[in-house]
Amino acid sequence: QVQLVESGGRLVQPGGSLRLSCSASGTIFSSNVMGWYRQAPGKQRELVAFITSGGSANYADSVKGRFTISRDNAKNTVYLQMNSLKPEDTAVYYCNLRYSVITTMEYWGQGTQVTVSS
Repeated sequence: QVQLVESGGRLVQPGGSLRLSCSASGTIFSSNVMGWYRQAPGKQRELVAFITSGGSANYADSVKGRFTISRDNAKNTVYLQMNSLKPEDTAVYYCNLRYSVITTMEYWGQGTQVTVSS
């Protein structure tokens, strides 16, 4: 069974920075995609960024130029560096791991709260 554990969420002022981490444990296929999603109150969960095990990254337009996703394959850990944070970035951030071996397996973390407010 795969488990994802996020950390790093907290209250931060507008314009500030924060780094989220997500560590995966269990039996994980080496070719996979790890990503971050977020869900604000009253809104649907949305993709923030994802990165393949080969290092290719993609971002939502709303975070391009401000957020950077990276990963350490040896540690099965993905990071999200968030700079120039805005109040609209306030949400619960969820880590996601996905890979396909005959069928697609997908796992979610429990979420970590990020609040951007003065």
